[in-house]
Amino acid sequence: MPYDPELDKMLKKWQCEETGLIVSINQYGKGEPKVQIGPRVLLKKDGSDRAPVKAGRLTIEDLMWIYDIIDELKDEMTKLAKPE
Repeated sequence: MPYDPELDKMLKKWQCEETGLIVSINQYGKGEPKVQIGPRVLLKKDGSDRAPVKAGRLTIEDLMWIYDIIDELKDEMTKLAKPE
């Protein structure tokens, strides 16, 4: 079965203001919701968004931001994908 972008849904998204890192919960079709780390969206000098780039290695700022949102992320995932 080929990939169908219509079946790929982003259910929830967080974006770090400081580093542009995006963490999201995504689901393909009726599959299990999963957490994705990345991409990273940086700002141009004029303040508009640049094209998304791979998240790459995480900085301490990225890690601290993930630590700050981890409880909210866990709560959302628990609602969407009940742990076994």
